[in-house]
Amino acid sequence: MSHTAQAGRATPSTETALPLLTEPWRPTPARDRRRSHTNGCGAKRVESPPADIPKAPPTGIARLAASAPKELERHQVEYFRLAVRSVLNPVNSRRVGFKWSINPYRGCEFGCHYCYARYTHEYMELDPRQFENKIYAKDEAARLLRRDLEQAGEKVLREHIAIGAATDPYQPAERSFGVTRAVLETLREFAATLPGGGGLSLSITTKSNLVLKDIDLLRALARNNRLHVNLSVTTLNPRLARVLEPRAPRPDLRLDTVRRLNYGGISSGVFVAPILPGLTDDPGDLEALVAAAAEARASYLCANVVFLMPSSQKKFFPLLEEKFPRLRKQYHKWFRLNGYAPRPYRTRISTLMRELRSKYNLPERWPDDDVAPNYAALAAAAAAARPQLALPFAS
Repeated sequence: MSHTAQAGRATPSTETALPLLTEPWRPTPARDRRRSHTNGCGAKRVESPPADIPKAPPTGIARLAASAPKELERHQVEYFRLAVRSVLNPVNSRRVGFKWSINPYRGCEFGCHYCYARYTHEYMELDPRQFENKIYAKDEAARLLRRDLEQAGEKVLREHIAIGAATDPYQPAERSFGVTRAVLETLREFAATLPGGGGLSLSITTKSNLVLKDIDLLRALARNNRLHVNLSVTTLNPRLARVLEPRAPRPDLRLDTVRRLNYGGISSGVFVAPILPGLTDDPGDLEALVAAAAEARASYLCANVVFLMPSSQKKFFPLLEEKFPRLRKQYHKWFRLNGYAPRPYRTRISTLMRELRSKYNLPERWPDDDVAPNYAALAAAAAAARPQLALPFAS
């Protein structure tokens, strides 16, 4: 599928007409029939439960979110300080390439309509469509991360830590709260206590050129640790990007950030993710994006087709209805009952991107640096020096 962007509205140029999938009709369960009646037009309506039934109080992260104090409100966005139990969180999924994640914030002001992480707001009993309007900065992140790292000990030497896997660590909230910088400073302090003065494997994923404000700290971290900064770029078309990612920096600013980071000694690459069928998957457009990444001296480039969870569909499907109505049926057929695009489509995109990476001499993953720490050796040394790791590092 392909698209052409027109003034004020990007319209797909071709599309296969496929029937819209709808929810199958099911009879009303007997327990609900007593509360069902017609609305005067012959349509059946099911009333809400009686108001006198008390709602169970929130628990876990929902309880913490409900009691979070509001710190700021601007441009229809509310910012809260969120008490959390930990900052360094284990990841048990085999589908991702890391074992630990750090997300300094919950919610993301960039408001990407397709964002898979909208489901995380549902854990706080919030509508996933509020993902960009209710932002939670994790309170006391530096103190909690120190504790988490000391408890994890040498295990973090063997395993990768991804920063910003669910929300952008350099969204606008970072200017006010500075949680991401506090996290990076804590990681640098911890790494300095390890045998050899380092040995962590870290990555940062962002759409923001705001990461450049921390280039001094990134250089210090990269000196004795493996560090890579991933810039997500979905399209070179700024008008299309503004529709899909309303508050994110322009694509050219992101590519310039890749260039400046690499020139500054920080390994940085491009994530062409997600690729959106019929919107950003035109082969010519993708080649132009890969060529631009190569021109920006990207160290690597990888790509993924969009994964549309139900929480993301609540935001993305209305956008299709408004801006790209000719794609509505195709997306409903592909994603209504399954978050993944059909395998043949994903295989075709994967083959195309492999050919483009080869043409422009870009590896798919960050390369191993010749001077990178020997993680196996450092882990063994850390195990032998366990008492040293048990000491608290400077606060």
